[in-house]
Amino acid sequence: MTRIRVVIGQLEIDWDPALNSRRITSFLRAEAAPGSLVVLPEAALSGYDDELSGLARLDDRTLATAAAEVAAMAAERELHVLCGSLLREQGSWHNAALYFGPSGERWVYRKVNLATHERGRLAAGSALPLLALPTGERISAAAERSPHVSIGVQLCRELKFPEQWHILARRGAQILAYLTYAANPQIADGVWRSHLISRAAETQRFVLAANVARRGQHCPSLVVSPRGDVLAESTNASQQALHAEINLTEVSDWLLSQQRDDVVSVSYAGQMDDGQAAS
Repeated sequence: MTRIRVVIGQLEIDWDPALNSRRITSFLRAEAAPGSLVVLPEAALSGYDDELSGLARLDDRTLATAAAEVAAMAAERELHVLCGSLLREQGSWHNAALYFGPSGERWVYRKVNLATHERGRLAAGSALPLLALPTGERISAAAERSPHVSIGVQLCRELKFPEQWHILARRGAQILAYLTYAANPQIADGVWRSHLISRAAETQRFVLAANVARRGQHCPSLVVSPRGDVLAESTNASQQALHAEINLTEVSDWLLSQQRDDVVSVSYAGQMDDGQAAS
């Protein structure tokens, strides 16, 4: 089979990991059927704002407990969950996307291109790894192409750097997941939506975008096909669940293969990490 059920969670977020965990687990229980791929917003677990006002109060143990609760729900419901969170490693905080799998698998992407207010306070990632979901009865890809579903992840401001999305597609990503906390009323309406459609159409990949449920939202949560068709979209800034079924046979390298390498080349200087989900 080549079809995957996807669920986008547009959720409220507070600087309270325990509250965020309760929201997330309740959402997963109510909205996600077994085998679904679920995408949740940037920092949905830890909390976030454009001043990082709660960073000094974040407690590692509380955050770890909240992550364990989401991981347990992913296993109980047999889900593939991508959830944003601030994450402290070796004394430094990262803005990260965390994966929780149905068999206890975990994986991390650390944001490479930090927002202005994050620089000097968060550490930047140095790689664009791929998340490899195993093929099985509940989630599968075309066996002739790959034994797994390959996903690239980007966070918020990284929408403005299409070369990172192109590298992920060229390295084999079939799905591009986008986790954001985009709620700035000073941003012109429609710009970030247009970027998301462009990222899908120019790479011929599925784009799954999850934004925070917050007033001033300037980027919708949505699902975009490799043709640039919007398959599902949030209609307002309230908590919502978007449901779609995607067909991976629509993914194509037709456009990417036509790049004029003799004129322009896109190279990757990061760590060559296959990004397999770790147990």
